[in-house]
Amino acid sequence: MTRTAPFNEQTDEYDTWFEKHPELYQIELEALRSFIPPRGRGVEIGVGTGRFAAPLGIAIGVEPAPRMAELARHRGIEVLEGFAEALPFADESFDFAIMVTVICFLDDVSLAFREVCRILKPNGSLVIGFIDRESRLGQQCSEKKKQSRFYRGAKFYSAGEVETLLTGTGFSDFAYIQILFPEVTSNQSVKHGYGNGGFVVIQAHKTA
Repeated sequence: MTRTAPFNEQTDEYDTWFEKHPELYQIELEALRSFIPPRGRGVEIGVGTGRFAAPLGIAIGVEPAPRMAELARHRGIEVLEGFAEALPFADESFDFAIMVTVICFLDDVSLAFREVCRILKPNGSLVIGFIDRESRLGQQCSEKKKQSRFYRGAKFYSAGEVETLLTGTGFSDFAYIQILFPEVTSNQSVKHGYGNGGFVVIQAHKTA
């Protein structure tokens, strides 16, 4: 299950971050969009306030924090309140799923990945955006997480750890994109691979 209290209590603070940091928000959207299939039925797990699902054209989301779910509905998302470890969908319901800055808040990442695998159609894809623990940004977040309302209980993962977890839960055929590099510039770019960028997006496919 996710740690919902901070998000339910600080929904407005979370949501306004995207307005205060439009450049970072747009580069995250660009990275995610690179792996979103051009067609098919998708779902965002941990949809939050709909800041990603809405511009990415994803109509359905799952969110455990009621106040966040309410804001996402105002953005046109059909939101079911639930947890990643027990998704409220039938087997093989979706062509793709996304999870953005969610896995660090889950109690059981493997169980969540197995649930995603269950609801995906054969060869369906999962797109995950996460803070790479081994990056400079990941190290900074780990060091300062006790001072953060949102990240206090978070557990950050390396890209290699995420791939291992995905491999063990029914996924293969991985591709990576990275953004948010240590060198601060006014024009952050999207690059393939991982190892330098603080925010990594991984695409994995349900193993046939």
